Amino acid sequence: MRQKKRQRMAGILFLLPGFAGVISFTLLPFLEVIRRSFQSAVTAEWVGLKNYREVFTNTAFRIAAANTLRFTFICIPILIVLSLFLAVVLQKLRMGKNALKSMFLVPVAVPAASVVLVWKALFHSNGLINGLLSGMGLPAVSWMNSDAAFAVLVISYLWKNIGYDMVLWLAGLSGIPEPIYEAARVDGAGEWMCFVKITLPNLKPTLYTISVLSFLNSFKVFREAWLVGGDYPHQSMYLIQHLYNNWFRELSFDKIAAAAVLNSAVVFVLILLLRRAWDSEV
Repeated sequence: MRQKKRQRMAGILFLLPGFAGVISFTLLPFLEVIRRSFQSAVTAEWVGLKNYREVFTNTAFRIAAANTLRFTFICIPILIVLSLFLAVVLQKLRMGKNALKSMFLVPVAVPAASVVLVWKALFHSNGLINGLLSGMGLPAVSWMNSDAAFAVLVISYLWKNIGYDMVLWLAGLSGIPEPIYEAARVDGAGEWMCFVKITLPNLKPTLYTISVLSFLNSFKVFREAWLVGGDYPHQSMYLIQHLYNNWFRELSFDKIAAAAVLNSAVVFVLILLLRRAWDSEV
């Protein structure tokens, strides 16, 4: 009994510094944001739900929120499917596996500023792609000043994150025992049946982790979007982070606080729904 108490106390002492850091640098600041969302920015006067009403009726907020949700719900399924496909193909390769894995991981290490240079070289009005289109007799496309800007943003996110997710899928695939596949093949199962009946069910924990990480990483695409388009890019790629940045410059801290609380609530609910859906299938 005494030994168990010592082990429990040792575990508590081990977790205490990290827990104190989470409280000090995450929980308490967020509680302060919640408090400020009910106050005016300058006088700190209690205004109730006024800030939330202003946020919901703000046209820029609705555009940014719609674009962010559209970007998330388009990119994440594509990213998950593509990275899983590449992971399965890469796992079956006999030669060159490490070289291909390193190649797909290069975008993860590329700084955002370098990505922007690639964007401009490819998608500028006088860039490489428009040069190729002109050479084929096709009209040039204003990539960053039309609805095509959203497609460019999607491609950039996929290029940046597909290698990272692929490595996570490979880790999940390596945890599936090979004798299970051998037994299934002896019973006459083909590759597709093995994938559906063995691979996918065993990858459900990995799927949850990748989905959450991909969702959180989708908010980081703002760096490239801001470096290319500035504070006010084309409407199709105007994200919620652009709005926060512009409100911060205008010192609208009350609206930022209210929007941040709403944003956190939506993220929290989506992650809970994903967790519940995953638990119901396990």
